[in-house]
Amino acid sequence: MDEALVSGTRALNIAGHLGDLKLRILATTYLALVHYYRGEYESVIDLATGNLEALPVNWVYEYLGASAPSSVYDRAWLIQSLAQTGRFADAIAREAEVLRIAEATHHPFTIGQAHRAAVTLHLLKGDWVKARSLGEHWIAGVRAGNVVIQLPWAISSSAWVLAQLGEASVALDRVREGEQLLERQAAKELVVNGGWDYHSLGRACLLLGRLDEARRLGDHAVNSSPHQLGYQAHGLHLLGDIATHPERYDAECGETQYRKALTLAEMRGMRPLVAHCHLGLGKVYRQTGKHQEAEEFLASASAMYRELDMGFWVKNAESEIATPA
Repeated sequence: MDEALVSGTRALNIAGHLGDLKLRILATTYLALVHYYRGEYESVIDLATGNLEALPVNWVYEYLGASAPSSVYDRAWLIQSLAQTGRFADAIAREAEVLRIAEATHHPFTIGQAHRAAVTLHLLKGDWVKARSLGEHWIAGVRAGNVVIQLPWAISSSAWVLAQLGEASVALDRVREGEQLLERQAAKELVVNGGWDYHSLGRACLLLGRLDEARRLGDHAVNSSPHQLGYQAHGLHLLGDIATHPERYDAECGETQYRKALTLAEMRGMRPLVAHCHLGLGKVYRQTGKHQEAEEFLASASAMYRELDMGFWVKNAESEIATPA
């Protein structure tokens, strides 16, 4: 990731020196990708927004030598970064644009990139029904177009959504398929999104009550993301939720994982994940008799969810607050 950042920055400087707009746009698109995987979401938002403003209107469907138009790539990274930082209204405002532009290309990879962004947005917001609809369309498209590189992302995201919606049998099938796809890609050294994919599969297993599998996948999520710190933060939060599951409650382990995730999330402005960590810590402190700390963290989580318009999670937090200590 460090070398990618150096190379991307150098390419952008060369483009500026040459006054080459096409090279500048392409270099910026790839540099935004690097920052996204590094978990530097504010940098992605700045780069992608500036690139879209600089993109001539008649270049909206230009690939510029990339595997998808910059108009789609930049919107996709922008939407996901806005969602990771809790700016859901801004992300949703961009969602229709990226889907419309991508569909007009009739190019499976490009359409898949747009759907990946949209699914990630609604997963992070907790809009499971919308995520399911978009996810099924994504899976159908990448299967039909044989877009092998995107299939693990689509399948693992779908497993999480289906488990959340109570469709246990199909969710478990997707977990199995997702793991097999990741194993095949790992054998070919093609895994680029493993931290998020393993996290999504782990979330599905936790919801399905398969705690050993959830823990194994959560460990994979963290261990496969040493330089992808946004993904690592999500993986650590998952491990915190597993450690505080009623069937294997370990308050000390749960608190440790939540604290680690919270540190990474706060550094990167990941407000939805910060709220989740506050909720987790509030539950831990309530169970361990630290009532003042519990009330503070639970109230903070509820307030953040309301501010971010995360309806599903507002109800979750309020339910926890209403439960007698």
